[in-house]
Amino acid sequence: MVAEIKEFQTGQAHIERMKRIFDVQKTACRHHPFPSAEQRIEHIQRLKPMLLDNMDAWIAALNADFGNRAADETKLAELLTSVEGIKYHAKHLRKWMKPSKRKVGAAQWPGKVWVEYQPLGVVGIIVPWNYPLYLAIGPLLSALAAGNRVMIKMSESTPRTGALLEELIGQTFDEDQVAVINGEVEVGAAFSSLAFDHLLFTGSTSVGRHIMRAAAENLTPVTLELGGKSPCIIGQDFSMKDAAERIAFGKCLNSGQTCVAPDYILCPENRVDEFVTAWTAQISQLYPTLRDNPDYTSIINERQYQRLRGYLDDARDKGARIVEINPANEDLTGSRKIPHTLVLDVNDDMKIAADEIFGPLMLVVPYKTLDDALDYVNDRPRPLALYYFDWNSDNGEHVLRHTHAGGVCLNDTITQVGVDDIPFGGIGPSGMGHYHGPEGFLTFSKAKGVYKKGKMNATKHILPPYGRGMHKLIYKFMLK
Repeated sequence: MVAEIKEFQTGQAHIERMKRIFDVQKTACRHHPFPSAEQRIEHIQRLKPMLLDNMDAWIAALNADFGNRAADETKLAELLTSVEGIKYHAKHLRKWMKPSKRKVGAAQWPGKVWVEYQPLGVVGIIVPWNYPLYLAIGPLLSALAAGNRVMIKMSESTPRTGALLEELIGQTFDEDQVAVINGEVEVGAAFSSLAFDHLLFTGSTSVGRHIMRAAAENLTPVTLELGGKSPCIIGQDFSMKDAAERIAFGKCLNSGQTCVAPDYILCPENRVDEFVTAWTAQISQLYPTLRDNPDYTSIINERQYQRLRGYLDDARDKGARIVEINPANEDLTGSRKIPHTLVLDVNDDMKIAADEIFGPLMLVVPYKTLDDALDYVNDRPRPLALYYFDWNSDNGEHVLRHTHAGGVCLNDTITQVGVDDIPFGGIGPSGMGHYHGPEGFLTFSKAKGVYKKGKMNATKHILPPYGRGMHKLIYKFMLK
């Protein structure tokens, strides 16, 4: 009971601090509503030393939160991507800020029109546990480039990383510019209920629905970066060795705990055994041992570990063929590490066939023709990412035109996420809205149309009384 009371008091303290900072940022927006390009660039560039000067601390915090998080995965997927994003936004935001010239129609002549991109105000960012640093910094860059104030809610599943970000952001920015909020589920619920000018959430589809309901109470626009089951289609003639190598990058990173990781493989039915052999060889080469291998990232917590184990038990009980890749045949009990595992002979009654996997398990589904594979994809909710392996450009174009996905990567996996100059976002159950690139700037800006009229007032000629010659002339030449 004492622990529960203390936890409640801590949660209340987080909520009170959060509300106070929200009010402070709202006031700051009114006093300084349109930061200059120089100010925005300076804000963005403050983040670079915050990341690089504390690299060891970031690696240690993430390693502690995961139980084991490969240091190189933190460098590649969290730090490198964030630093590249800083460079990109600082370079391009001046161009994005320029008013966009537009043209008037005959009915508005003479006049001048343009579109200005105005900061929205206070932006809320809700961060998931799988890449807590990158998925905080990425949307933060877009929001700062657009001139906003930002509040970031970190995941309760990565408390050490959240605490470190709160500390370092507090040293880098005044709280009226950027602030980090930590806390448990009740703090997250209170955060999503604030009347932000825009709210970006990255996480599961089920939680995304709750976020959207909470935001609707304030008519807060939302960007939802969700997930789903991202398919990977291997073309009939593509080298299976090359496919396994390229898929491994997307599936092995963070032990598959990535929203755009390949969830299932659509493989030509006559090549399934070939894929199993190639995949087993590839994984064995990457991870000859698992238990004490610092390169092999653990599952984030016991809840997620048991969820994945439950998928395997359910699939096995319902007739699936399980291929576990554990080269040294180690006992992994107590390590929260799960070997990369293929699941074959899948049917739709299995939980693993319906739910996003988010771990080192992968389905293998045979197909006869490319259109059969596309039908399989299109019969299911639209994914966040789709991967297709084929050197035949006509087939690639066919896949692009006959599927819907948040993004597509041809002949590789997850690389598209790290390209700063293209939008990132889902579609349908995998999300709505975009950030990254100029689309991120637009997401966090109000595109405000402006019409300026000159000294000559042509409108006076169409004022009442109606039915005069000018009205008849306008209708004759324009209403057609």
